[in-house]
Parts: sequence; C-alpha cells; structure tokens
Amino acid sequence: MSCTWASRRLVLALLVALVVVDAAAAGDGAPPKVHRNHGKFTAGPWKPAHATFYGGRDGSGTLDGACGYKDTSKEGYGVQTVAVSTPLFDAGAGCGACYEVRCVDSPDGCKGGAPVVVTATNLCPPNPGQSNENGGWCNPPREHFDLTMPAFLQIAQEKAGIVPISYRRVPCVKQGGIRYTITGNKYFNLVMVTNVGGAGDVAGLMVKGNKRVKWTTLKRNWGQEWQTSEDLTGESLTFRVMTGDHRKATSWHVLPRDWQFGVTYQAAKNFK
Repeated sequence: MSCTWASRRLVLALLVALVVVDAAAAGDGAPPKVHRNHGKFTAGPWKPAHATFYGGRDGSGTLDGACGYKDTSKEGYGVQTVAVSTPLFDAGAGCGACYEVRCVDSPDGCKGGAPVVVTATNLCPPNPGQSNENGGWCNPPREHFDLTMPAFLQIAQEKAGIVPISYRRVPCVKQGGIRYTITGNKYFNLVMVTNVGGAGDVAGLMVKGNKRVKWTTLKRNWGQEWQTSEDLTGESLTFRVMTGDHRKATSWHVLPRDWQFGVTYQAAKNFK
C-alpha cells in the first residue's frame, strides 16, 4: 500500500510540473493556445441525396433567386451553383455554402469522373401536390440539389433527369476579399455580402462607422440581404462577418466616407 501511494504521489508531482511548464511557455500564466485546423474550414462527411437540373445550357435563368444575389456570374459564383431544398436552404442561412457533388449508383445516368463543386444561391421550393418520390423532389425533409444545367452535365447525362448523388460541405475558395453592396436609402439599408470564402455562409453581420455609428447588429431580411435602419451615410464603414462555423472576419473601413448606394466594395481579406 505504501509503495502504491508513493508511486501515485510521484505521478501527481510530474503532472503538476508539466502544467507549470506549459503555463510558463504560454506566457503570463495563460493556458497554451489550441490550434484547430489552422483556422480553415474543413470538408464535412459524405451524405446521400438526389440531384436534378434547371435553367438553360448556359446557366440562364439561374443567376438570381431566393438568396438575393443579383447576378451570380458577376458576384464570384459563376454558373456553378445550385438551388437547394428547404432543409439545406435553412431560411436563407444556407446561402453561400459550397458543396462537392458526385453522381453515384446510376450506370445509365452518371458520367463518372471528378465531382463538381457548387455554391448554394437559390431555393428549390417544395411541391406539396407531388409525392416526395415522384416530382416532389424538394419536399421536406428531403435534402435535394437542383443544379444548374452546366453543373449537372459535368456529372450526369441530361436524359437521366434525376440521379442519386453523394455530397459534402467543402470550403469555398474565392478570389479576392469579401464584397459589400448597400442598397435602399438613408433610413433603410440592405447590405448584400458576397464572395465569402471558407464556410461561405453568413450567420451574422455587424457594422460600425468611424464617428457616430457604434457597432450595430444587422438583421437578416431575406437570403443574404441584411438590414438596418441606422443612418450609415457620410461615414467610413467597417463590417464584421460571422460565418456558420463561428469564425469572424472584420473588414476595416471597407467603405469610404463617400460610399454610394448600389456600388460594390471589396475588402482586402477573406476567409479560407
């Protein structure tokens, strides 16, 4: 018994010593920093679903929609986009998320080859008048991908119409920084946030002016349109974006004091 207790005291003493060394290494008695994936959004697990297509062969008819984007070809999303069903759309919170999609288990429908990466920019509305298995592809609780035709044709035959797929969330890789566009007027502002990297979606948005406007939280109006009645005119504006994975990016003074409604301004940095 005495030998066992002595051994336990030795182990305890070593553990305490290790904790002290770690705290000293961190500086000022602070705990050591924890690094998680180097701050980058990582791909999620593969899940089963189905995919259809909409719009023209050139992506026409798919450039705007329920997320509030005006022209995805000019806003950094191109025509590699998708209208997602209600559970994935999540009342607009799913807008901007990126997915890797591959056709599976359909020898006559799948083309094979590499999967396609698409961005959620629209809602595939439910069709309660049709069965979930026959026409009501986007009825809740189904997770469904209505791809643009250019995206669909990369993984499947047009004649297939609908194919089983495997999909997963992946990081959004964007060129340049986050973009901000304000529309509306002095008494009611709608802020559109586009070209968001990393997780891609926007879960929260705040704005701050260089003088009178303190940090103000905006509310989601619809899709990725965010609203505030705060008078933002005449000030250099800083925006803070929070994505669905709880990461934040602050775009300091991204809008100059003489910013204009309807003009898009780009920050220097983006999520990865």
